[in-house]
Amino acid sequence: MMRLCVGFAMLCVVAACSGAKDLDQPPVPLGDFRLEHNIVLAESAQRGPLSRPATEEQLTEAVKGAVAARFGRYDGASRYHFGISVEGYVLAQPGIPLVLAPKSALILNVTVWDDAAGTKLNDEPEQITVLETFGTAPIIGTGYTMTAEEQLTELSENAAKAIERFLVRQSTNEGWFAPDPVAGPEPVPAPVE
Repeated sequence: MMRLCVGFAMLCVVAACSGAKDLDQPPVPLGDFRLEHNIVLAESAQRGPLSRPATEEQLTEAVKGAVAARFGRYDGASRYHFGISVEGYVLAQPGIPLVLAPKSALILNVTVWDDAAGTKLNDEPEQITVLETFGTAPIIGTGYTMTAEEQLTELSENAAKAIERFLVRQSTNEGWFAPDPVAGPEPVPAPVE
């Protein structure tokens, strides 16, 4: 029994470290990508059952800030835009330890626009659902250990990471963010004498 408890505790520590807290590392390669416009709307966001409340502004600012922090690290020559709508959320309230530990969740729809082509890259919005980072408070739930603002910050960071994973997958499978072979490299200006 003791080994099982120690194993579970180690799993929680590893899972907590595997969340979206990697902004101090180099960004995942994404090709010729630079985020130009980061538009987030939350006017239709549905509050889930037993959720703490959040305002439209809180939802918008949390997601927009997390996306800017993650994608502001990319400096490719080609510009892209995100249209993100917050569809729903749950900010867990305190539960009953060991019996009911509610989890926080965030649901987004993401559309990616190619600035040069003036078109959407994905015809249908990509729906992304994220949960709080496993291991944050697996037994008692984050309702006891985090404020609603802290939960929303963590969910937004996890959502930005999930968007990055989606873009990497699309770049690999669909060729998104490849440099334009016709355009060639930017000309290098002649030195001034």
